[in-house]
Amino acid sequence: MAGPGRGRADPAARVPAARAPARGGRLAGTVCKFPAAAAAAPSGAGPAVRAAGQRPRCGTGRRTGEFRRFSFLPRLGLCRRALPRTEAEPFEGRTGTRSPAGNMSAGRPFRGCACFFTDNIFVGRFGLHVRYRDEPQLRRDHGRALRERGCRSEEQFREVLREIEAEVQRRKELIHQSAERRAIISKCYKPKHPEVYTLQDSFLAPEFLEIERFCTSPGADLQGLLSYLESFSDKRIYRLPVFTEEFCQAFVDELENFEQSDMPKGRPNTMNNYGVLLNELGMDEPFLTPLRERLLPITALLYPELGGACLDSHKAFVVKYSLHEDLDLSSHYDNAEVTLNVSLGKEFTEGNLYFGDFNQDPSPVPKYIEVEHVGGRGLLHRGGQIHGALPIASGQRWNLIVWMRSSAVRNQLCPMCHRKPELVEAEGFGDGFTEPLEEEAPQTVNLCALG
Repeated sequence: MAGPGRGRADPAARVPAARAPARGGRLAGTVCKFPAAAAAAPSGAGPAVRAAGQRPRCGTGRRTGEFRRFSFLPRLGLCRRALPRTEAEPFEGRTGTRSPAGNMSAGRPFRGCACFFTDNIFVGRFGLHVRYRDEPQLRRDHGRALRERGCRSEEQFREVLREIEAEVQRRKELIHQSAERRAIISKCYKPKHPEVYTLQDSFLAPEFLEIERFCTSPGADLQGLLSYLESFSDKRIYRLPVFTEEFCQAFVDELENFEQSDMPKGRPNTMNNYGVLLNELGMDEPFLTPLRERLLPITALLYPELGGACLDSHKAFVVKYSLHEDLDLSSHYDNAEVTLNVSLGKEFTEGNLYFGDFNQDPSPVPKYIEVEHVGGRGLLHRGGQIHGALPIASGQRWNLIVWMRSSAVRNQLCPMCHRKPELVEAEGFGDGFTEPLEEEAPQTVNLCALG
């Protein structure tokens, strides 16, 4: 397995031309660790980050077990704020914002945005994301970019068109097909390691538990948190221990057992062909929701303006890279406010991640940093951070990806189409949007982003 690493000064030559970031440019830069004494507030954090890295305020609340839950007034939003326990408060069972069905936020079902059926459709052979309404629009908006990437004949364009239309149809059938797969798996699949389906403290690295204790202690602040983390450049990318080696081995063994079974399987996303959708394995409620909730005190300090204290839903999947399957991942950004990417194993070489600009704040000459995978450790980054994965050279690599979402933030603007979300019905957590309450005013205030 690739060992712990630092950024490389010039990984540009290692990126295949067809897989390079959309705007091109040289992968340059170094990875640095902020010294604890010199740690500063992340750049571009906005007014919510104070000089001392204090938490954003989210109203007043009441104590309910592990966290103090802070509920907004209806017209001010729906974020539930998690603040640290005092020493007198017991470490009790978690209380979430979800219903027993796992698809509700403060009594409201999660929704998707209609742009899911038209936008950000990945044309793998040419490494391009497109928006699709009809053939004339595709030619008009993306014809030149396709030609520049090698789609020059009419036959090639027709193949691209068929690929796009098949993907649109897949998305339209996704809710129904995913529910069918989940029902079959629940009834027929026999897990090899049933214990890994429910999050336990013993799965978590001792260092993660130490970070959690710090972040849920009185007086915890950003500068103190950064002393526990490995920080990369000024892009607000952080590495922290998440799982033990023993858990990673058992989890990958379980995933391989499922992969080798005759159970129906869905693609993790439009860019990865190999992996597992963890909600279809029934892991949302017993494993992933508790994990997301345990990350809240950390993300609240690192990403306050992105709703880091109010991440109330997620999409989680495991991706697999090997020589005869997916080798790499083109540059993209995630449908998430905050992403957790944990390296689970196995043995592999190369395949590092690279990170570029934040998609809402591009620079004329983007700089990229390269980060190696470390087993059991996770990278936290903004969902809008442009990133990708270089090709592996040997072996096999599994990664757990958790897209964490805040309805209080994304209800204002869809991160994928950059418009007010046009809500559509969805399965489970959907894409993290929620219907507005009837008594809510037309305009809402995201208190997670206020100082």
